[in-house]
Amino acid sequence: MLKVSRSLSSMLAGSAAVGVLLVATQVQAQQAPLVQPGAPGQVSRTLEGRDAARVADNRYSVDDVKFMQDMMHHHAQAVEMAALVRDRTNTEDVLALSGRIDASQADEIEFMRSWLTERGESAPEITPTAAPTGHEGHAGHEAHAGHGSAHAGMPGMATPEQMAELEALRGGEFDRMFLQLMIAHHEGAVTMVSNLLSRSGSAYDPVLFRFANDVTNEQQAEINRMTALLRGWSPDPRTNLRAGFQDAEQAISNMRLVSSQPKPTGFFDPTNPEGLPPVAPMPANAEPRPSGSPPPAASGAGSRSPFLSFANTDMAFSGDLLAVGNYHGVQFYRLNGDADPQLVSAIVCPGGQGDVSIVGDMLLMSVESTNGRVDCGREGVGPDPSPDRFRGLRIFDISDVTQPRQVGQVQTCRGSHTHSVVAADERRLIVYNSGTAGVRDEKELAGCVVGQPGDERTALFRVDVIEIPLSDPSQSRTIDSPTVFADEGQIAGLWRGGDHGEGTQTTSRTDHCHDITLFPSRNIAGGACSGNGLIFDISNPREPRRIDAVVDNGFAYWHSATFNNDGDKVVFTDEWGGGGRPRCRVQDPKTWGANAIYDVVDSRLVFRSYYKLPAAQTDLENCVAHNGSLVPVPGRDLFVQAWYQGGLSISDFTDSAQPHEIAYFDRGPVNADRFSMGGYWSVYWYNGRIYGTEIARGLDVFELTPSEYLSENEIAAARMAQQGETVNPQQQFPVTWPAHPVVARAYMDQLNRDSVLSAEAQTKLNAALDHAQPLVEAGTEDAAVAGEIRAAARLIEGSDEGQTGKRIRALRQTLEGIADRVG
Repeated sequence: MLKVSRSLSSMLAGSAAVGVLLVATQVQAQQAPLVQPGAPGQVSRTLEGRDAARVADNRYSVDDVKFMQDMMHHHAQAVEMAALVRDRTNTEDVLALSGRIDASQADEIEFMRSWLTERGESAPEITPTAAPTGHEGHAGHEAHAGHGSAHAGMPGMATPEQMAELEALRGGEFDRMFLQLMIAHHEGAVTMVSNLLSRSGSAYDPVLFRFANDVTNEQQAEINRMTALLRGWSPDPRTNLRAGFQDAEQAISNMRLVSSQPKPTGFFDPTNPEGLPPVAPMPANAEPRPSGSPPPAASGAGSRSPFLSFANTDMAFSGDLLAVGNYHGVQFYRLNGDADPQLVSAIVCPGGQGDVSIVGDMLLMSVESTNGRVDCGREGVGPDPSPDRFRGLRIFDISDVTQPRQVGQVQTCRGSHTHSVVAADERRLIVYNSGTAGVRDEKELAGCVVGQPGDERTALFRVDVIEIPLSDPSQSRTIDSPTVFADEGQIAGLWRGGDHGEGTQTTSRTDHCHDITLFPSRNIAGGACSGNGLIFDISNPREPRRIDAVVDNGFAYWHSATFNNDGDKVVFTDEWGGGGRPRCRVQDPKTWGANAIYDVVDSRLVFRSYYKLPAAQTDLENCVAHNGSLVPVPGRDLFVQAWYQGGLSISDFTDSAQPHEIAYFDRGPVNADRFSMGGYWSVYWYNGRIYGTEIARGLDVFELTPSEYLSENEIAAARMAQQGETVNPQQQFPVTWPAHPVVARAYMDQLNRDSVLSAEAQTKLNAALDHAQPLVEAGTEDAAVAGEIRAAARLIEGSDEGQTGKRIRALRQTLEGIADRVG
């Protein structure tokens, strides 16, 4: 640390010399009264001496002074935390960390004190974090509070309560909390530098500018070391997987990877298959980065995206056909039982994001990017308004999937990010369209007005209702754009954007829905609408009506909604960071970028709990809650879900207040040295398997395996689930199960976990089902077996309340159905 000290001292000496020289060169300048007027009616005053000199002093700003004063308190708390280490742990890595913090930050405190006093500014007195007294809000106490309370609003500062808790811990518990608090503290320092540099005229002093950048680099290097320590202590194998594009290390639990299909030709750049951004050139005079510190923020070439994107996106299923959306078009696969998916054709039609739905012989595709063209060309469109640009909903005829044809288009003001097929009859489809991008120029598409929230013409704060005539899709059109967020006469009636108070998330403004998930059997839809979670009444599909809205102070962006099979629960996801940021790190809040689980009670949303991927990921992995579907195990609510480079996770939310993970799969980062987008966009259950679109790598297929969480009977029953011929994103129909002995055994396994069935009931039921299964599978009858099943069913006892009661009723109903089949 002596090197740091000499560097800081030399910076101060240099700045002092410059100041003396500037004063000396101005001695001969002409002098005249220098007057500073007051407010209207106040007397002007003449400035002399130091006050006069400060008028034109542009070396530093008020913001600079406040930054240095606040950072002294901020560093002091880090030193205070470091002082607790030696008597509370013998972990070598933590001891070494505390030593570095004590030496470097104490030295920097003295540097900041000297910087301030040299310029005639006051340096604050450093006091320890005040213990909580219960009277912090009373007069007389705040004046004596330490930096932990008087400066609690500074980013990353531990509260007095947290400091007291840390002081009371020992051993491993101390180590974990120390690192968690210190990571947040270091990140707070980085945020303070970022805030300073964002202010006009700040950090003009070269000494301060260099110091501020040193703070960022050194603090980030320590953050990397600390997060690596925490991940290394985790027993979860997902936390430290080796990186690789096609050879990354894998971790899997309670499932089996059946197939991995790389992207086909035409859907990746052969010169850059990983899709890495170009490397920014290093300035000739750049200093080497400290060991362990991250690369500098990309600029110039390094921050630019390629002209074409090849990211895999969403999926749709119909019969044995799988459509995989992509920013570059669509890939079609045939699903043939246990065989690997077979690519049969692909559409090249850039425009992103390429979300798809299948209805009969028709494929719908969402297009939002500004490079989309009416003719599906790959050359893009310039920035000026153009009739060649396409942003909206494409319609393809896929009756011959080897020769898809574009047969219709609907241009929309904000493009199409996602869409939902809400109704269909023999004449038409009704589709809800969600555009999330900016409003296009009215010169390009008439009626596209940005406006202000009070402007009734604005294209914001709406959902598009699109009609597609089946006999002539070329006549498809937007028939309405209802203002579904209106309230009390204002079309901008819901969340206006911003945070919810100190320590809360900054939530996007509600001016669009990202996803609208339909549950037609109950005439409701769940809207994940940027700043709010909504429930719609869709009994009239042309006129969706909002019936409830909720907000969450930990959600950044309400992204998607999934109902359970009964339609009385809904899982909302929060895409904090937009999907392109690492949001599952050890230091990230467990309720941000997570799922929020609600019960639907009398058409109202009632919050129950959060669920977030439990395995920490690295800074090189974009990770946040994303798309998923139900796993149709009868008697349970299971959700398989994509977490981008966090892999996939299956959670059980049968008890909506206590969700928990039961299976997972994960790979290491796409690249070991550079951040690159990757991981799962969507994972869905379909006909007994789980399919996952990997953004950078391709298509994966999984099967479940028996475990302590899921029995062989439950998995077999899920394979029997009757989902219907077509499964589209954002469209849910209740799944049913046949009256089959395997389904009955699945309910029995669930009741046996809770010790509900008596030994006699289990014995009689198993015997009766053993006798019934060959009859059911052969389609034959035996009245004696039917009587045996009904007699065994009468032995089932238990509460009719709650989940146990539901399973008992379902088991009895299944047994009766089996008896009818064989009797």
